[in-house]
Amino acid sequence: MTDETAKLDDLGKGTLPSTSQEAARKLVARAEELVALLQNQRETLRLRGMNLPTGTLETVVNVKARLEGVNKQILTTLIELRTLRALADTTALISGNLDLDEVLNQVIETVISLTGAERGYVVLKNRETGEFDHFAVARGLDITIDERGMAQAKTSQARDFVISRTIIADVAATGQALLTNNAQNDPRYAEQKSVVGFALRSVIAVPLKVRDEIIGIVYCDNRMISGMFQQRELDMLAAFADQAAVAIDNARLFMGIRERLNEMTSLNQLLERIFDSIPTAVVSLDNRDLISTANRAAEHLFGREGSLVGTAIANALGSLPESLYNAMRFVTNSGQSNLIEVEIDLPKRGVRYWTVVLSVLPAVRDQSAGLALVIDDITEQRARERQLTEAARYLPTALLKNLRTVAAQDVAGQEREITAMSCDVRGFTAFSERLDPADLMRVINRYISLASDAINLYEGVVDKYLGDAVTGLFNTQLNPQRDHAIRAVSAGMAMLSDLQALHETMPEEQRLFYGIGIHTGTAVLGNVGGSSRKEFGALGEAMVISKILQENARGVILISEETYAQIQDSFECEHVPLEKSKNRPDLTHAYRVVKRSRRTTTNLLLEALLDDDDDA
Repeated sequence: MTDETAKLDDLGKGTLPSTSQEAARKLVARAEELVALLQNQRETLRLRGMNLPTGTLETVVNVKARLEGVNKQILTTLIELRTLRALADTTALISGNLDLDEVLNQVIETVISLTGAERGYVVLKNRETGEFDHFAVARGLDITIDERGMAQAKTSQARDFVISRTIIADVAATGQALLTNNAQNDPRYAEQKSVVGFALRSVIAVPLKVRDEIIGIVYCDNRMISGMFQQRELDMLAAFADQAAVAIDNARLFMGIRERLNEMTSLNQLLERIFDSIPTAVVSLDNRDLISTANRAAEHLFGREGSLVGTAIANALGSLPESLYNAMRFVTNSGQSNLIEVEIDLPKRGVRYWTVVLSVLPAVRDQSAGLALVIDDITEQRARERQLTEAARYLPTALLKNLRTVAAQDVAGQEREITAMSCDVRGFTAFSERLDPADLMRVINRYISLASDAINLYEGVVDKYLGDAVTGLFNTQLNPQRDHAIRAVSAGMAMLSDLQALHETMPEEQRLFYGIGIHTGTAVLGNVGGSSRKEFGALGEAMVISKILQENARGVILISEETYAQIQDSFECEHVPLEKSKNRPDLTHAYRVVKRSRRTTTNLLLEALLDDDDDA
């Protein structure tokens, strides 16, 4: 048996049993025995002067050689069969894997195993540049591959390593596998740096093709042995590369889909967090009026614990108000958005008032995908409106106008300059003794209402009603005004003018007069009272002096020196002494307002309103 046959025999061990292989081996062994026997017989016969028949030994030797050839062919076939079976098993393993790194590692391991190469790598086509410069995996090379697919040398000996661009370029350009048994003597590559520098001898490179497109190249080499790779290795590697290319492409596609899925999942989670963070209730319904999405605000609004998804809107609400049902049908049929207000009795939350904006969701396959409902609970707003409506009967107009915007600290206590007005109905005590209580209340209310209307006309705060007296405040934190003194005096003039008109409609015995005192000074303004009841009021010099002036006024308006200083260009006044000073020796005189000097009350009011608009 020749060395080559013995080598093949060794390689064939471990393969599946073959009767033809065993028979061939036995025949070769018998032929060897027969040749040895004939050779011994020939020597014996020669000693006796005899010889074997002519051609006998040569015939047996030829038979033996032919049997060895048959045996070698059988072994070669078995080895190829074993390799093909292993290749099929490996291909199935690779094709069934969708992890790109694992697929690439299996590919390079299989390549090294099939070819017996010393080194190898897989380079993939860069999808952005179209170049074959993306290292995917390598074996036997002292390099590292970064996340971008770039190769970096680990040691100084490896720094001279350069991809044989010509070999890679040739395979990429032709789409054909390449085999060279002695690269140093191959005129195509003998001058390449990687070939010369590393004394490459055997090189094999095979394209990875998918649907006639080259997606990468498998490269392997051997630096020591010439003729390491034969046509058989090239054919097997090419066959393997076809399957490996599909597996790599599938894994890359799967990886891309997984990355996009992860991005979509992250985006969806972000949208869900944003959706849940919206303070307004948002609900979507499908074509069967089942809730398909609902944020946390909707769950709270509906008074439901847990998800509303999959629940009919009627069941989620306990009962579907007719107005909401009709609006849903209208929006569905017309495709137009709609805004309605709904009164609804929720099982766990009682009667609530909602504003609902209904819109049609984008159509899917020419059919409406359902409705979107954006819901705001206005129950508290409705309650406040009812409270304000009720309070309007008792609270000052200026207070009502600013009630929504004044901060708590603004009414906790603040010192500022104001103009205070004290108005009293003269002769009321004696008058009240002549009327029964019901008539008395009716008459005094007409006088009090007239005074309150005048104060409100010039946007003052009606501070208090004390029997037949009314207090008005100008330039509080509830009604800040630059011309507060002029407004207060204008309100007083309006009272006297309206009083004359009132007297024309009343019996003479019911005709009473006002005493009006006005002072501009400092006061502390804020809430006064206990925890159970508080009122907005003013304390300080402004209130005291306006009261003293009012007590000195009989059917006229008396103003202090401080107020006069601010209104003297708008009103004509005359100096008058004070009879009552309430132990205030500094109060010896005042000014009686006679008439407006330049502008009418209407013009002044219009100007004041325009000034307020400018301030806003």
